Amino acid sequence: MALASLGLALSSHHTIRLPLVRHSGSVAAVESVVEPVSLVKEESEGGHVPVTKHGAGRDSKGHQWKKLSSEELGISTKLISKPTKTVLNGLRRKGYEVYLVGGCVRDLILQRTPKDFDVITSAGLKEVRKTFSRCEIVGKRFPICHVHVNDTIVEVSSFSTSGSGSKSSCKFGNYFSKPSGCNERDYIRWRNCLQRDFTINGLMYDPYTKIVFDYMGGMEDIRKAKVRTVIPANVSFVDDCARILRAVRIAARLRFRFTREIALSVRELSSSVLRLDKGRILMEMNYMLAFGSAEAFLRLLWRFGLLEILLPIQASYFASQGFRRRDERSNMLLSLFSNLDKLVAPNQPCHSSLWIAILAFHKALVDQPRDPLVIAAFSITVHSGGSLFEAVEIARRISQPHDSFDELLDPRDLDFNNALIDHVVDLAASVKTVLCKMTDPCYVSQAMSKYPQAPCSDLVFIPWALSLRVSKIFECVIRGMERGSVPRRGKKINYESLALGSLKEVRHVFARIVVDTIYPPNPNRKHFST
Repeated sequence: MALASLGLALSSHHTIRLPLVRHSGSVAAVESVVEPVSLVKEESEGGHVPVTKHGAGRDSKGHQWKKLSSEELGISTKLISKPTKTVLNGLRRKGYEVYLVGGCVRDLILQRTPKDFDVITSAGLKEVRKTFSRCEIVGKRFPICHVHVNDTIVEVSSFSTSGSGSKSSCKFGNYFSKPSGCNERDYIRWRNCLQRDFTINGLMYDPYTKIVFDYMGGMEDIRKAKVRTVIPANVSFVDDCARILRAVRIAARLRFRFTREIALSVRELSSSVLRLDKGRILMEMNYMLAFGSAEAFLRLLWRFGLLEILLPIQASYFASQGFRRRDERSNMLLSLFSNLDKLVAPNQPCHSSLWIAILAFHKALVDQPRDPLVIAAFSITVHSGGSLFEAVEIARRISQPHDSFDELLDPRDLDFNNALIDHVVDLAASVKTVLCKMTDPCYVSQAMSKYPQAPCSDLVFIPWALSLRVSKIFECVIRGMERGSVPRRGKKINYESLALGSLKEVRHVFARIVVDTIYPPNPNRKHFST
């Protein structure tokens, strides 16, 4: 929605609210997945044999192996990226077996665009490197190949090195044993799938024979919309505590439910995520907040006691609002991220500076609620890159009613532009101050001090350099437009620039999110007010 819909007619470079990019949910996709009944064929060591929807094997845990027709599952190869196809075809032409594996297969079954694609092959890593001119082997503990195709990196692993010698690989023997009567190819694929984190990520897809291999019961869990670990959850999460965050990410993005075992283990082991490297935590948080499911992530983090560990400042806000763990109501923070979710997607993410800016902006309003007119003028100034006087004039002509949040004051008499400008500049200064506090462990550790029963966390995963980059988003409000700066024009979001953190693009999307939150197109959501 453009600002014109607020009762204004503006020049194009002041357009903030644009046609929304909407993405369908996963519920219908999950319900549409039906196990096929027809036969497909696969070439095996003994020649051509029919493969039904039920394979010949069953592991020691009772998982019945299934080989399913990708066509009957509705998998469209159009969703496979061109760089990935280039890698698949290059290895296939050399005579190697190639498969897609992991979350991308799950997403293809759900008819969702995968965030990325993981390829596994029968070729050794040195053979993969010889196949492509721009390819290097990376990683020591878990070596893989990075194949460069234009500006994209496609990750390729090999059956010969995948999981070999790893700590988790040695543990699998405690839970599974080799099924009797399975052929060598099945065994190799099965062993690889055993090393996956969740059953729905333990699917393997051969796009040439059009077969999906399911050794872990992943299809059944997709049908039930369940997140289940391959090995017992408590063992899996102790082995790699990052799986806790991945479980939340998957459940939030797909709207899947945890098994009872996972739910208990997440709560019990939640504090173990503090063992992760801060750079890894930032990466995981970016996956959670920048790819279109941020509101659901925040709700799940709060529900399972992870929010007070990862984002204590925001957890304090939830607690002060009287939010229950399973609360379905909304608040301003969730509304801001809900509006972010409408504009980004797994294949169209934003830069981390945007969601950090939203967190800082909201905290500034929690600390000092503001008049909606001040917030509107502030947002328009950010969007224009510092045209403060013009932004004030535009904000005064807004006629649409604002939404109701505790962070918003009742409209006051700000008759003089100078007074309004002072409030706008003060808000920008407050946001910059909050950014500094967000990188201060002492301040963060006190965020939940009013709630002694909550775990104490002083986690700061936002590096100082990144906080300075975020601060520049609001610098224009205080210092005005930079010399030679040209206001951003056009309505369409440049997602490549947004992902790279282009200052103009981030400012544009930030302002749009704030305007859509304060002046929603359809203000019919129920908000909780203390």
